[in-house]
Amino acid sequence: MRSYSPPTQRTTLCPARALVPALRAAPRPRPGLVLSLTLPGDPRSAAIGRRAVAAALPAYGLRSQAWPAALAVTELIAVNAALTPGRELYLSLRHRDDALRLVLWDQHPRHADPDTLALCEGRRRRALWLLVAVVDDWGGEWGVGDARPPHRGVKSWVLLPQ
Repeated sequence: MRSYSPPTQRTTLCPARALVPALRAAPRPRPGLVLSLTLPGDPRSAAIGRRAVAAALPAYGLRSQAWPAALAVTELIAVNAALTPGRELYLSLRHRDDALRLVLWDQHPRHADPDTLALCEGRRRRALWLLVAVVDDWGGEWGVGDARPPHRGVKSWVLLPQ
């Protein structure tokens, strides 16, 4: 029979733990980063998205990509929230194949008139000038297009290589 030892800081919550030999679990592989958020269509949501991304990336060993990713998320959310005020935005952030993938879906309605559609797309692209500069500087890619079902509206995406 083992003798009882006074609880240490490590065993304070469970005194019985001091009696049981510690089991060493096999190290588990770290899962890839997957972060999804649904945000209100409000320019203030950009700060929420920026903080979530800035907190998640260092936790997954991606500190070097925190600055460009946080800026990209901020720009995407701010611009898309201004174009679709009051409608929800859906943000997806994934790290896969040594690249960070950001996707933002908004609920901007599709324009039936081709001239209006071209004008709207042009305004969106011009509003994302800072995003374009950062993504180009980091050797990434970006784009805007119609969202595919089950999503509605517009899909904006950024790819930042590691």
